[in-house]
Amino acid sequence: MILQTAVGRGPDRKMGGSMLHAQSSLEGLQPEGGSRSDGLPELGPKGGLFPRQYIQTMMQRKMILATVEVDAAQLQPASLDLRLGARAYRVRASFLPGRERSVLSQLEEFEYDDLNLEGGAVLEKGCVYLVELLEHVKLQSTIVGLANPKSSTGRLDVFIRLITDGAETFDTIEGGYEGPLYAEISPRSFSIKVRKGSRLNQLRFRRRNSQQFDFEGFSLPDRALLDLHKQHPLVDGDPIVRKGLVLRAGLAPSSLEQEIIGYRAKRFTRPIDLDRVAEYDVRDYWEPIYAQAKHQLILDPDEFYILASKERIHIPPNFAAEMIPIDPSMGEFRVHYAGFFDPGFGFSEHGHPGSRAVLEVRSHETPFTLEDGQIVGRLAFEPLVEQPDVLYGQTAVSNYQGQGLKLSKHFRV
Repeated sequence: MILQTAVGRGPDRKMGGSMLHAQSSLEGLQPEGGSRSDGLPELGPKGGLFPRQYIQTMMQRKMILATVEVDAAQLQPASLDLRLGARAYRVRASFLPGRERSVLSQLEEFEYDDLNLEGGAVLEKGCVYLVELLEHVKLQSTIVGLANPKSSTGRLDVFIRLITDGAETFDTIEGGYEGPLYAEISPRSFSIKVRKGSRLNQLRFRRRNSQQFDFEGFSLPDRALLDLHKQHPLVDGDPIVRKGLVLRAGLAPSSLEQEIIGYRAKRFTRPIDLDRVAEYDVRDYWEPIYAQAKHQLILDPDEFYILASKERIHIPPNFAAEMIPIDPSMGEFRVHYAGFFDPGFGFSEHGHPGSRAVLEVRSHETPFTLEDGQIVGRLAFEPLVEQPDVLYGQTAVSNYQGQGLKLSKHFRV
């Protein structure tokens, strides 16, 4: 299990991209925190993650642009869904361009196959693809971007990471970056069918102040997390807090209130069309895992599992949360590819946490025994600049509100 954190920030990025030249004007933009004369709304100086209405403001101020108009369904409570462009490049290996180099210039050094996504194309499992996204950005120096797979993408074991020109790390956009965005896609368990406009990952935006690094030090400390739990229960029980809210594996019928405690991906299946909902029979793609007498599960090397947390959780309206995997010394496995939880996730009418965290688990070199109640990860909570005007669960695309153990939206219940 590997956890990468980008520390610090480099100089402003203003590398030209293939889509930017005609659309990236920021006319009328005043210094941050200053007054405006063009009638466009202000973002304000407060630090933290941006809610949905702030992302809309960024679009109005042409800090977020797209070759195809952004659909309202792309706007989540604290993130923006990103869409694939029309061309995919199959490459031999993953890569980062490195400082002062563009993605496309590096791509030219690889042998690649060119796929047209206009009518849809299959991305084969075990291969690596690069796709330019329809969205691109022109950020102010104090605003950074953070990307992660969408929940449905992670539950299909599709490894996807965001890349920018000049990038030295994945899934981050430095303050001041101006240019295109790319997705590196590597299906692991299933081949997938995608097309222009398919949404596989999402982007968050954060404003930092002059004393903060771009990508660290924003999460609540443990004492503040315990105080938050007293005001808004974060779990259905006494919280375990150790550098974040601890989550444990649920492998007993009493933990999940059902006999099936997980699923293991089958090896030989048909491709899955990522734009189809409730299309596929679970039995064609997954082996159910039933609770064992000792409430244990042996993770086979290089197999992919869907499990659920023992705890039910709730993310308060003014906060978002991100899954942080446990330290590798505690087990040879990785948990959660799509680890972002929107404000309002897990809300229930009775006021108690109502949704489990679904765990996307892959073992590494050796078989590993996982037990019911074993620690598998922790949630880091981060405040938003202000409460989103729409919370998770209040839109038609909130597919996982109130979930227990649940596969991706592509499978029939």
